[in-house]
Amino acid sequence: MDCFLAFWQFGPFEIALVAIAALILFGKKLPEVARSMGKGITEFKKGIKDVESEVEKPLEDVKAAADAGEPESKDESSEG
Repeated sequence: MDCFLAFWQFGPFEIALVAIAALILFGKKLPEVARSMGKGITEFKKGIKDVESEVEKPLEDVKAAADAGEPESKDESSEG
């Protein structure tokens, strides 16, 4: 098992080899590819923040109502 894990360790030679392969494959488009990846990562993080805020806001509202001693309000559209 230790031999298998040692196989996946990357040294400077392997990193340089990957960099050279990327230059050969993408050439002049490498900055464009990196820029696109950066934009994609930024959009992904923004989406994660939006989802987290949508989940946390109702929880904060419930907590604030519980701290104030108010009963939990029910949505009128779900009744009847």
